[in-house]
Amino acid sequence: MTTNLKTLMVTAACCAMFSTAAHAETSARVLTQILPTAKQYPNEAAAIETLNGSGFAVQYNNYEGLGLSTADGLRFVSDNTFNIVSVQIGTAARDDAFFEGIDLIGVSPDMDSLATAVDAYRDVFDARLQERFGATVLALWPFGPQVFYCNAEIGSVADLEGLKIRSFTPSMSALLESFGSTPVTLNFGEVYPALQRGVADCGVTSPTSGNSGAWPEVTTHQLPLSVSGSVQGIFANLEWWNSLTDEERATVSATYATLEAEQWALARTINDDAVACNTGQDSCSEGTPFSMALVDVSDDDRAAVSMAAASVVLPDWINRCEATYPGCTAVWNETVGAARGFTAVAPN
Repeated sequence: MTTNLKTLMVTAACCAMFSTAAHAETSARVLTQILPTAKQYPNEAAAIETLNGSGFAVQYNNYEGLGLSTADGLRFVSDNTFNIVSVQIGTAARDDAFFEGIDLIGVSPDMDSLATAVDAYRDVFDARLQERFGATVLALWPFGPQVFYCNAEIGSVADLEGLKIRSFTPSMSALLESFGSTPVTLNFGEVYPALQRGVADCGVTSPTSGNSGAWPEVTTHQLPLSVSGSVQGIFANLEWWNSLTDEERATVSATYATLEAEQWALARTINDDAVACNTGQDSCSEGTPFSMALVDVSDDDRAAVSMAAASVVLPDWINRCEATYPGCTAVWNETVGAARGFTAVAPN
């Protein structure tokens, strides 16, 4: 990253979305991907207000507002352009495939199994993050089950063959290709126009994110088959972290531990209502009502995802991970693999 670009972004970060408390002494430049329209926004906004009221001067900005790519999240926290960065792990893992191992497509298809995987991987994830990017984990949480929105008539996974489907992680692309689909890599904000114009036939995101992003306006069929949880990370630059007092670190840790718990609770509770809203059911209460057709998920669909995870997703990920982190197969097998009942085999 050039000096001019860093200067530009730091200057832009000073245009804070939250006012700086006059008494605050410690600056905290925070970059988030959460937009005010998201269901997760109030929890994060409350965390920022907590920090602002606890001796920090928080400069709070989002990627979209600054014209930045979420794929660069690890780089922004690594070089301390921002002190605390929200990262879409699957997207940012292009810089180190090991991180994607926390939420590989098809390995943890529901929130309980995903929580088990995240807990198993957290320590080795943090150790790798400190070693490679000079950052540490503050929180790990999911947006919720990642499901399919399609503007083509579908009745099962088999009908995804031949369709262009939005993907945002390499392992998701591997899964889609195994279904005979064409992955189209798009950031969230690019998906609505892509669906509208036929650049993509389907998109994958959580029910709540799709609802708040109005994806049902440009899609017709909802296949609520979860393939992952879209785990997000909130990371702090180590140099900045180590410059804090013990009391300040305790405040930041407690604030983000609370945020993590709140976002997990949200992911477990709001998505059923979002599916009901997307598909025009009377039980819709929190989201915007639409009229998508609800596709029944069969045992065969779930089995297809599980089989693809073992036969396609894991081998693809292991090849990418071993290329930059020799021995990562054993690390994954001892953590997520053991917790979820999968065994990855390193290439010969």
